[in-house]
Amino acid sequence: MIFLIIFHSAGYSQNTQLTIEGSEGKFYLNHVVVAKENWYSIGRLFNLPPHDIANFNNMPFDKPLEVNTSLKIPLTAVNFDQKQIKSSGESLIPVYHVLKEKEWMFKISSLYNDVPVTSLEKWNKVKRDDVRQGTPLIVGFLKVKTDLSPLAVGISSNPAVSPAATDISVKSNKPTDVAAPASQNPGGAVSASPNSVKPSIVSTASGSGTSTSNAIAVSNPPERINNYAATHSNGGFFSIDYTGTGKTGSGLAGTFKSTSGWTDGKYYALMNGIPVGSIIRVSGTNGKMIYAKVLGQLPDMKESAGLLIRISNAASAELGLGEGKFPVEVKY
Repeated sequence: MIFLIIFHSAGYSQNTQLTIEGSEGKFYLNHVVVAKENWYSIGRLFNLPPHDIANFNNMPFDKPLEVNTSLKIPLTAVNFDQKQIKSSGESLIPVYHVLKEKEWMFKISSLYNDVPVTSLEKWNKVKRDDVRQGTPLIVGFLKVKTDLSPLAVGISSNPAVSPAATDISVKSNKPTDVAAPASQNPGGAVSASPNSVKPSIVSTASGSGTSTSNAIAVSNPPERINNYAATHSNGGFFSIDYTGTGKTGSGLAGTFKSTSGWTDGKYYALMNGIPVGSIIRVSGTNGKMIYAKVLGQLPDMKESAGLLIRISNAASAELGLGEGKFPVEVKY
């Protein structure tokens, strides 16, 4: 019996990739019942009350489980962590999402509780522009009891950190520089090295609560002054990388909130049909222009209807066009 338990544990701890399924509020993992398992052992495996697993699957708790039965294991506030916080005696097991076509970091962030893009980059040791279709990305962690779950066997280095070291949440109304530490100057803009600031799109809040759809929304009038634009007139940091192919598009632009651009002149855009990483030139009807790097496509949401492009709010501030919707010309 002892041999069987050890063998059973080793099978779970080696080459096991937990892939998340479902949608917000109903995330789950798939599990196929093996010999000797019951509701209680599966509950210990995934750190959940066994009755909760039975109810989630609409199955009677008093009926024995059969081998090869497929179960959905709910991911809840009890056993799913995205802040890298654990208690003594707990282990965190990576949970993955496999990137599909036309998915990018910011969309993954919005799909999974607005987990910070900086966290996704850190957990996966990858930059946001480097992910490709088919890439497995860690989007959170299954929290289990180390002594009770075979999934914790073989975990030599736990990814959890103390609460003080956790990433900044993307659910914020005010731009917050992700480059740290930085000092606050009297003008209200955060000062930091231009090479240290990374782009970060954040969600906005409405009267009915915080939006979790795609974390990009047309926002209110600008809350900050673009200090970079006050001392530079070349359209931003990416102007020297612009080459252009002679292609032009005209239409309405929207905005999204970003921590970048206010002090470093790094402007970003979302636009369909343009390769990620391309540098484009965006001009307003007032004759002003900026150069922006394309981060991905327009999110599939009603707020994007009729838009040609979305640019960061720092870019719209330099253009002097506010943060509503406005006509632009794009060259690339």
